[in-house]
Amino acid sequence: MFLTVVVVVVVSAALVAGAAWGVYGSLPPELEGFIVALAGGALMVSAVLELIDPATEVAPLWAVGASVLTGAAVFSALDRQVKRKFGSESGGGLLAAITLDGIPENLALGVALIGAGPLQVASLSGSIFLSNLPEAAGGAQQMATGHSKPKVLGLWTATAALLSAAAIAGNLLFAGVPDAALGLIRCFAGGAVAASLATEVFPKAFKEDRYATGIATALGLVLAIGLDQLS
Repeated sequence: MFLTVVVVVVVSAALVAGAAWGVYGSLPPELEGFIVALAGGALMVSAVLELIDPATEVAPLWAVGASVLTGAAVFSALDRQVKRKFGSESGGGLLAAITLDGIPENLALGVALIGAGPLQVASLSGSIFLSNLPEAAGGAQQMATGHSKPKVLGLWTATAALLSAAAIAGNLLFAGVPDAALGLIRCFAGGAVAASLATEVFPKAFKEDRYATGIATALGLVLAIGLDQLS
């Protein structure tokens, strides 16, 4: 349980640190885009290696595929509703999208920590950390133009607390669930992650960093594979 709490706090702290960075500091857009793309590449590998592939050993392939597609469909539908209500460029919309995306991600993180050692979850938790950091910075920066800085930071801190609770809940509630069911839950989260990469992460990175996005994505992929080999 101690490992779970440490990893969850570190990952969720990225939202608070990112929000503080967005409200009180700044980075060149190109560097921000590079970081987002690097995190996306790492998260893409982690979704496959840590969430989806292990399920193929304990559940039928059709069930794995259906769970992945369901996760992607649910995220896409929720993300569409967020965009319609808040607008694609609003900080509030990004906050809502990160919350919707982060809940299944953090549930999966909590599930992945069941019976796992530190190195086994390093790739997944590290890539979620890297993706949360610049996304929170961008959203908080946009929100700060119309709200007080302490209020914006408070909203993102509350979001971090909510996502931390989701990860801990995933770890506690699914501890006794059969391996096949756990695998399909991870696949659902993997599908949500894949959809978020396609609709949120890579488009944002390309907008900021243009063609260096491809290099950053490949670098993130290599780093994630390297971390996986250590486990």
